[in-house]
Parts: sequence; structure tokens; C-alpha cells
Amino acid sequence: MALVSDSQTPSGQGHELVGGPFAVIESDPGVFSSLIRKLGVRGLELVEIYDIEPWAVDHLKPYGLIFCFLWGKDGGDSSKKQWDLEDDPAAKRVWFANQLSDDACASQAILNVLFNCPNVQLGEPLQSFRDETSEMSSVMKGLAISNQRFIRDSQNSLARPSDIRGALNAIANTTLAASKAEAKAKQGPPPAKRRKTDSPDKRKAKAKAKTSAEDEEETYHFIGYVPAHGKVWELDGLKAGPLEVGELSAEPGQSWMDVVRPALRLKMSKYAGEHNIRFNLLAIVDSAYEAASDELELVKRERRALERRLEEVFGNKWTEKVDQTLLSSCPLESLKETFGSDFGIRKQDKQMAILDLPERHLLGEWERCVRQMITANVAVEEELVKAKRERTEHIKRTHDYEPFITEFITALHDAQLLNPLLGLGDDGKKVPVGEKQSS
Repeated sequence: MALVSDSQTPSGQGHELVGGPFAVIESDPGVFSSLIRKLGVRGLELVEIYDIEPWAVDHLKPYGLIFCFLWGKDGGDSSKKQWDLEDDPAAKRVWFANQLSDDACASQAILNVLFNCPNVQLGEPLQSFRDETSEMSSVMKGLAISNQRFIRDSQNSLARPSDIRGALNAIANTTLAASKAEAKAKQGPPPAKRRKTDSPDKRKAKAKAKTSAEDEEETYHFIGYVPAHGKVWELDGLKAGPLEVGELSAEPGQSWMDVVRPALRLKMSKYAGEHNIRFNLLAIVDSAYEAASDELELVKRERRALERRLEEVFGNKWTEKVDQTLLSSCPLESLKETFGSDFGIRKQDKQMAILDLPERHLLGEWERCVRQMITANVAVEEELVKAKRERTEHIKRTHDYEPFITEFITALHDAQLLNPLLGLGDDGKKVPVGEKQSS
């Protein structure tokens, strides 16, 4: 996913020049949510967006977007302008890092977006990293990301074992190719040979084979979109700097998504084929579990306050005046931890409203509160089920099946069962159809 590969010293001393390799990870909301949690970010998650119209996006209030697309077809959009950082003060204030490590674009896009969001909890490691690199150039920021082991380890912990081995193999091949090129340069140019001219048919065959090989090696890349310093930016680590998408509007009711939406449509039109879609879009939003949990805890406290007032007005017999199905089906659970910084203010407002509530409305308000509590509890349970499902997928994804497969195939071979399963005879040659294999 990058043009520039990691490099390591060939001396064998184990010193890293720009860090170890980054492994490819899936463009999946569960994977990216796990990645930001491993990096120390709290209160956020990533969700996949299937439509960019206001009805599908605006209620999410995204902090930024991560766009994954088939790399190699993006020649730049006329709707964007790459600004000279010296000429544009806003672009100079944008935290932007160039990508200097293969397959680091997932972490790169996440950091480029999050470091330009002022109201997110980055956590101590990322906050310190951002502060230390804020005055660096984009190239030095990219080098700093490559050298940060906790960033690399966080991404690689979500990759398949085969992708990790592939990343190690790629960096070994790069180092070997560089060593061979250096040795060849020292030997000098080879003696001139007569160039053999291929026939037109042979040249066409070679070109077709090269095109087929390039099509098979599909490479995907991640870029970010984020509002910052009065403008909306496209942050692509493979480009020289941040690209301006447009200026934020000061009109009420206008969001930054209204600015980025035309650019996204133009981008998506490039990668939407007739039979497949070669892109996906993730949005960084507030954690749904934390929001649902806070809502449930707020309703619990509201119910406690209502029941205290009911006891003051009706005594212990108030329970006989409400819907008995609600009373028995939704017991009041113990209070738990809250997450939102505004939770205390919201709770105080609810309690003040209950104190001002007329006595004749208390019973109806209690029933409404209990029904709301049931709905909030269902929302929390749904988020817990989603987290459990993502955890199961993570275990399946990161488990190394290769030792089992190798041992299984070896056992089949030792039991002389492998060749019959492959349709081969004892001599290893393919058995003609209809001919009986020897047991």
C-alpha cells in the first residue's frame, strides 16, 4: 500500500533504520475499532457507511472518515488543491505525516485524522507522541510513526499470521534485491550483447501477461478526511501534503459532511465497477456502547429519584397504583460506571425536573421511565453482543492455522491417503478418469 519500503541494516546487528514491517489488516469497522483501542483512544469507534446522504450520516456526527480504495487509479481530483504549507497557514497547522512504511496506511490514516480532532481522548501514549511530533515535517512525522513500536505492534496484532509472514518476507526480498543491486553496481556494466528482437505476437503476449500479473496483485490504500482549522482536508500519506477539499460554512445547520460529500462522490465514481465496488468508507464516531450505557445509567437514576418522590407522596402503596407488569419485568439494577463528561449535568437536570413535577404526573412519568429503561437495556445488550461477535472474529482472524494444516497433510501422506484424494496414482501421476486407483 506504499511506494517506499521499510529498510533494515544488512549488517546483521539487528538495528532498525525505520522500524519493522507493518502487516496488512482488513478494512473492517471491528478491526479498526480494536486498533484505536489498542492505541489508547477511548470513547470512539468506527462504523461502516453505506450511503453518504445526510439521512445516513449526519446523525452519526462523525469526527472524520477513512476511505479505502484500490490504489493506483487515483490521479487527483480537480476539486482539490494541494497547498504550499508556507502560503496557507491553515494547511501548516494540520497534523500530517507521509507514509514511509509498506502497509502502514491503516495506522497512518487513523493517526492523521485523530491528531486533527481536538475533542477526542487520545490516551497518554498517543497524546505524548502527537505533542513531540507537532513541529516536525511531514516526512519526519512519517519516520516517527515507522519507529514507534507500540503503533506497529498494535496494527500487527490485528493481522492474519500469514500477512505478518508476508510482510517479513517482503522486507527480506527488498533487502536482498538491494544487496544484489549494490554488488552488481560494484562489478561494473556487463559486456554489450546483441539485442534479440521479439516478434509482434510475442511482445503482445508479454504485455498481456504483465497486465494479468498486475491485476492479480490488487493493492488497497487508506486515506482520511477531517475538518480542521476552518477547512476540510483529504489526508493521503502518499502525497506531499494535505489536500484542501473546501472551506467550512458558518451557516447554521451546515456540517462538514456537506463540504466533503461532492469530493466523496467523485472519488467513489472511480472505483465503482459494473459488478463490484472496490472501496469502502468508515466513519469515526462516538462509541455506541458508552452512549447506550450512559443512557441506561441516566434512566436508572431518574427512576430512583421518581420512586423517592412517589414514596413521599403515596408511601409504600405507590407500587399498587402502577402497571404491575412493568414493576415485575424490569427490576432496578445496581448502578455502574459512566463515561460521558456531561453525565453529571444531565443527571442534575433530570433530578431538578422531577422535583418540579406535579404529583398527578408522577405515576405516568414512572411508567414512561421504566419503558425507557427497558429500551436502553436492550441497546446495551445489543452492543455487548456486537462486541462478543467482533471478539470471536478477531480470534478466528489471528489464529494461525498453518501448523494444523501442515500436520494434517503430512498425516495424510504418511497414511498413503493424499494421492488418492488428489486423484494421483502411487507414482504421483494423474490417474485417468474411470481408471481405478490402487488402494
